[in-house]
Amino acid sequence: MGFPEQSESSTDDSTPRRSRKERKEQQAAAAAATAGAAGPAGSEQDGAAGQQSRMWSPYDEGGSSRGPLWFAVGGVVVLALLVGGIVIMWKSGGADPSAASAARHSSAPLPSGPTGKYGYAVDRENDPEPLTVKELFAAKKFTVTGRSYEMTITSKDKKCTDGVLGDKLQKALKSGKCTQFIRASFRDKAGKVIGTVGVANLKTSGTAGKVAAAGSSKSYVKPLAGKDEVTKFLGSGSGGAKVWTHGHYAILVWFQNKDGSKPDKKGSKLLFQAVDDITKATVFKALEHRSVTGSPAV
Repeated sequence: MGFPEQSESSTDDSTPRRSRKERKEQQAAAAAATAGAAGPAGSEQDGAAGQQSRMWSPYDEGGSSRGPLWFAVGGVVVLALLVGGIVIMWKSGGADPSAASAARHSSAPLPSGPTGKYGYAVDRENDPEPLTVKELFAAKKFTVTGRSYEMTITSKDKKCTDGVLGDKLQKALKSGKCTQFIRASFRDKAGKVIGTVGVANLKTSGTAGKVAAAGSSKSYVKPLAGKDEVTKFLGSGSGGAKVWTHGHYAILVWFQNKDGSKPDKKGSKLLFQAVDDITKATVFKALEHRSVTGSPAV
């Protein structure tokens, strides 16, 4: 016994060696056949690449992967636009059936009011409701940006001419068909500034403008003296008068120092500030409401 001789080993291994050679030849023939079916003839690597080009993976970096990727992005964009369109349509009311139903079952459309700067307050025809003291001067005490004021007395004059001084202004009120003249007097918290605000109800914006034009140092609202220890001095000494309009209304003011002294530059500034605060918080607020709604606030 011992190891077999070399010649015997060679003879025994010959069959498997031929088998491996045959397998290689068969693989080469199969690869050639595959390459021929996939496209132009080429190497085995070319045939493998041809097979990969028909497949897509999200991890591929070649041009083949960009087609599906752009398609996916395009789908997202289309979906986003579709959703956006629905949102826009919803906001516009087109996709809200309840809104459409409400429109069908609603009453007749609301009449549109007069256009222009003063709306309904342009004339008495569009704003026929009479003024009231409570509407114009609703609060007895109020504060504007830390500055406090108090109303001390009010008046509804039987004749518009009873609430003003000066022939020229009285004539303008008569020709303007004035139907109401309401006054109220105020003081600041310190009791240094006092004044009267009056409102005339005229026929039109044009006649209200003529009343304003008639105001002068001799034609102004008659100061309404109160019964308290501060505004009882209204009308004595020096003061300042002014007339504005708001539609068919004329707003007339007289303001002064309590002691009746002629206001200096600083004193005039305090008077103007008080006039601005009081008229904006009272009459102009009320008249603006009429401009918008055509009716009194209270």
